[in-house]
Amino acid sequence: MSKLVQIKTQQTTANVDDYINKLANEQQRKDSLAIIDLMKKHCGEEPKMWGASMIGFGTKIYKSPKTGREVEWFLIGFSPRKANLSLHLVFDINKHEDLLKKLGKHKTGVGCLYIDKLENIDLKVLEKLIITSLDK
Repeated sequence: MSKLVQIKTQQTTANVDDYINKLANEQQRKDSLAIIDLMKKHCGEEPKMWGASMIGFGTKIYKSPKTGREVEWFLIGFSPRKANLSLHLVFDINKHEDLLKKLGKHKTGVGCLYIDKLENIDLKVLEKLIITSLDK
């Protein structure tokens, strides 16, 4: 029996380009378009808005090993936040210390990678992290 739970953040019909074009920071707009191209290239999916500020690619049902609870979420995605770009690679990013050491200026959470701007990182390493997250 499925335990699919409806979570607060859902895929919407909002236009991704409209959202990107409304970003106040020009650097974030440029970086967001570059991330979209990179994620789309490796995911093969079109970007969709999730909630008011997240851009996701594809969908997958994730199941909690502890509770059995299932949620629909994107394969990979990101959100251009005021302080940084928050990339949601949907895996334990800290297990990839070898790549992170080569990435450049960043911070991490469990499944998130926080980058101020793309010029501060090695895009080839970011691309490897995106590919790795999709191979899970």
